[in-house]
Amino acid sequence: MDNTFDFSQKVALVAGGTGGIGQLIAAELSSRGCTVITCSRTPNNDPMHITSDLRSPEETQSLIKTLLDQHGSLDIVINAVGVVAFGEIISTSVDTVEELFLTNTFSHIFLTQAALSHMTKGSVIVGISGIIAEQNLPGMATYGASKAAVRSFNEALSREARRLGIRVIDARPPHTETGLATRAIEGVAPKFPQGLTPVSVAQRIVLAIASGEDDLPSAAFSN
Repeated sequence: MDNTFDFSQKVALVAGGTGGIGQLIAAELSSRGCTVITCSRTPNNDPMHITSDLRSPEETQSLIKTLLDQHGSLDIVINAVGVVAFGEIISTSVDTVEELFLTNTFSHIFLTQAALSHMTKGSVIVGISGIIAEQNLPGMATYGASKAAVRSFNEALSREARRLGIRVIDARPPHTETGLATRAIEGVAPKFPQGLTPVSVAQRIVLAIASGEDDLPSAAFSN
């Protein structure tokens, strides 16, 4: 059976597509023949960018409607949206807990809800939960929990979507040098060992789409 994915003339949405990994995934998809639309909360002059806050289900529904009105279909959805926080739970603010789950977890669920009914057999959804979803760490408990929830959601979603002929990939890359840790919404990052290059992670995720994979654990990544 040939599981090779044909990227030509496919329409792809990369949420967080202006970020460290997201923009590289968008570029890789474009190089393979996709029409790529990016979205983020930050306005952008790129005509292929849609400003949208995925923490809002209404804005997410509007994003998908705008994309479909402009491009007619949606074949690939990749969610590269994420924020991080550090510090023990006893000192973590309620606002930070809420923001971690709204951005990392709820936005992924809202995006999937909005997109799924408009995707057809052979389409692909990718959620990036990360290595933290495999083993949570002290000082990152709430962040890790928000990502573990994404992994759990993707696991069940993959079974629901399979009945529609849609593939779901949960990607769990190890620490990657995107600079996200330096932009924590609370706390200070511990000293991490040298991480993976963002381009290697982006290429590996797109390769998983190309080769028919349906799970991408941390062990599948390397520079």
